[in-house]
Amino acid sequence: MPDGPTTQTRRRGATLEAAILDAAAGELTENGYAGLTMDRVAKRAGTNKNAIYRRWPDRLALGVAAYRQLATTIEPPDTGALREDALELLRRANRHWSSPLGAILRELLTAAGGAQHLLAQLPGQSTDAMTAMWLTVLGRAVARGEAGPAALHPRVATVAVVLLRNEFVTRGVPTAPDDVLVDIVDEVYLPLVRARN
Repeated sequence: MPDGPTTQTRRRGATLEAAILDAAAGELTENGYAGLTMDRVAKRAGTNKNAIYRRWPDRLALGVAAYRQLATTIEPPDTGALREDALELLRRANRHWSSPLGAILRELLTAAGGAQHLLAQLPGQSTDAMTAMWLTVLGRAVARGEAGPAALHPRVATVAVVLLRNEFVTRGVPTAPDDVLVDIVDEVYLPLVRARN
């Protein structure tokens, strides 16, 4: 004979939000953005769709928030040479964009289109975050005397990663060969930086 009726504690606030984000991250990992649905997330989180919609207005906003749960922040490299730092940043970006997590990121970037408010929430993908990392690397090169102060311009700093992103977005490559990364750095990035002395 049971001791009495069992009641399930209703989750609220941060606890419920964490459960929804965990469920959405699990769905993204298993099914990608294309397979992310509010119904599946609600079922997995043990809640209803209204609880999700009160926090995120649509599937894309939820997908971006869930991706943030999966992504990690990286520090800019400091090898002591601009060429090696730039190559390392490109290699990291290439590995990430080529990975399963990178596939999710590419789906989110495509779905977001020009929605800057959503793009700004993607770790390392907002213009400000990406620019800051490349300006840090370039700033160290200026301090070492490898580049002139005039090179510290956001468009100059980020041209290499923009060209790499173009390989994925425009050309649709699953990964960029290392010789493409070397070519971007040696034939475009470094000559541009040096020309601004």
